[in-house]
Amino acid sequence: MMPLNIFYEEPNEDRWLPFDRYPRQVIRRLVRGKPRVGGQKRVFLNLCAGLDRLGVSYKVNDYKYIQKHPEEIACIIGKPYVLDKISWKNPIIFGPSAFSHPYDDLNLLQRLPVKKVLVPGEWMKKMWEPYYGYSVVAWPVGIDTDAWVPASLEAKDIDILLYDKILWEHDIYENELITPIKNLLEQKQLKVANIRYGFYKEQEFHSLLNRSKAMIFLCKHETQGIAYQQTLSCGVPILAWDKSGFWDDPSFFPERVQFAPVSSVPYWDERCGVKFMDIHEFPTKLEEFLDQLNRQVFYPRDYILENLTLEASAQWYIDIVKKVQSDIDSLTKNIT
Repeated sequence: MMPLNIFYEEPNEDRWLPFDRYPRQVIRRLVRGKPRVGGQKRVFLNLCAGLDRLGVSYKVNDYKYIQKHPEEIACIIGKPYVLDKISWKNPIIFGPSAFSHPYDDLNLLQRLPVKKVLVPGEWMKKMWEPYYGYSVVAWPVGIDTDAWVPASLEAKDIDILLYDKILWEHDIYENELITPIKNLLEQKQLKVANIRYGFYKEQEFHSLLNRSKAMIFLCKHETQGIAYQQTLSCGVPILAWDKSGFWDDPSFFPERVQFAPVSSVPYWDERCGVKFMDIHEFPTKLEEFLDQLNRQVFYPRDYILENLTLEASAQWYIDIVKKVQSDIDSLTKNIT
């Protein structure tokens, strides 16, 4: 197999003066320290790590090479900024670090030679199919199960890690969901630690997982959910808020898009933990979760090892590339 041509970049544009992006980048590093690894960059890094484990070679952001070889597939992991960086002639596999909804680029398949659009999970695939049809493929990136490993029980001095990933209307949910949950946990005299999405570095999260017996995951919906899957890989069971309902990104809902159902834990089975729909159901589900936690009936890491390893995900990606290449070869053969 020829080396994969992988492309991933995050825009770093000038703001006030030509080339001011460079000193701004240095200043940000000095003030804020090493930048956080976001979910989309983690997809890129973990795919590369999986390919490394499989011994599959690849090039990253080699624009000169790809322009000289328009017959080779361009694997554009993201972000959408890359789509407009050069004049693409190559067949493209785009995603999953794409945009939020096809409305962001309804003419994508017409203006560029995109053969497949990857999204992180099945509910998102169903949401995108009316716009991009059979070009949409669900593909989740793998989890580094060698880095995210269970800690010894002796190290676990936190009963519950409360993970807050409520992105919109946070003040409302602080009153209606988060505070009542905290109050109930306090009544049960459970030791609780809190972490909020966007306000921590990955190592801090990793350290807290090593100390935690369980996690409560509060998120309206996830396209994949790398953080909760890292949690499962650490052998930490989860009580997950999975309210289902509409995808309610305020940039689209309800005027432009009304899609349901969604999920906050799209990759999941009974080994991972327990789910609850709302605050009214929470007390009962908490009792159920704590009972099963004490009886040690959860095996969350097994789920990840069976479904979402770096190697399995990378092989899945390679299979998608091979299928695209096979389709191209068949079409070329039929034309000639």
